[in-house]
Amino acid sequence: MVTPCSALPDHALADLLGRWGLSIVWLPADATIPGSYWGEPEAGLVGAQLYLRPDTPVHSALHEACHWICMDDARRAGLHTDAGGTDTEENAVCYLQCLLA
Repeated sequence: MVTPCSALPDHALADLLGRWGLSIVWLPADATIPGSYWGEPEAGLVGAQLYLRPDTPVHSALHEACHWICMDDARRAGLHTDAGGTDTEENAVCYLQCLLA
């Protein structure tokens, strides 16, 4: 079963992720998600903004946020849709995603 972001308390993701300078942008249920690598309903990442809809899976929001956390400022400055990174970073992102969950 996939847990949608709408199942979380209102400020849960903002409280968790704000300490790293990441802002949550909530979109209406039918909106196109900017910066979504996989397309709707997956989370989108553009600069320091994580775009979510009520039906965005929590695991998708956490995964994209963890890319943001793991990258350096130079990569963050040009971030739009594709977080990129190495295989080692992807492993770290997946592990951190589990820890934050």
